[in-house]
Amino acid sequence: MPEITSAPLALVLVAVLAYLLGSVPFGLVITRALGLGDLRKIGSGNIGATNVLRTGNKPAALATLLLDAGKGGIAVLIARALVGNDAAQLAALASFLGHIFPVWLGFKGGKGVATFLGTLLALAWPVGLATCASWLVAAFIGRISSLAALVAAASSTLWMLVLGQGQMMVLGAILTLLVYWRHAENIKRIKAGTEPKIGKKG
Repeated sequence: MPEITSAPLALVLVAVLAYLLGSVPFGLVITRALGLGDLRKIGSGNIGATNVLRTGNKPAALATLLLDAGKGGIAVLIARALVGNDAAQLAALASFLGHIFPVWLGFKGGKGVATFLGTLLALAWPVGLATCASWLVAAFIGRISSLAALVAAASSTLWMLVLGQGQMMVLGAILTLLVYWRHAENIKRIKAGTEPKIGKKG
């Protein structure tokens, strides 16, 4: 963990604002704006990029991916610039929690993979790139988005250790556990061989 040097009030403010930014459901907003229907009634019902891809609209899926990653990354960068490194890690956690428990959707959100990757890229870009590479390799081999997410999440703390970012490992472990928890049903389907492949329409 980083040394806590920032004022408590500043950290509370960072946590609240990062959570609210993370709560913005870009997948839902984009699909509605494009007339693709209610994303929560399509495919898995998830509000993330993988489910947007199931509508068949690749640009919408890409936009969702970038915006969901961007909101986590922006929260981290602003918190670091205005407050400090301790606030940056707090912003990463808060924005991730905002995505999976968005206040705007009754606390029923996505699984947080894009936001997770975006926060890692902003916190320490070598770790973020290595984790993204782990996702890409796993996705290329397995053709299953959720499996790739699980592999990437599991690899993240290892990359933190290897790349000299040990102060991030507590945060990395917390985020990884949350990713696995949010993917509990996916894990069951992976074991059963029924998890859909990347790009399959809902």
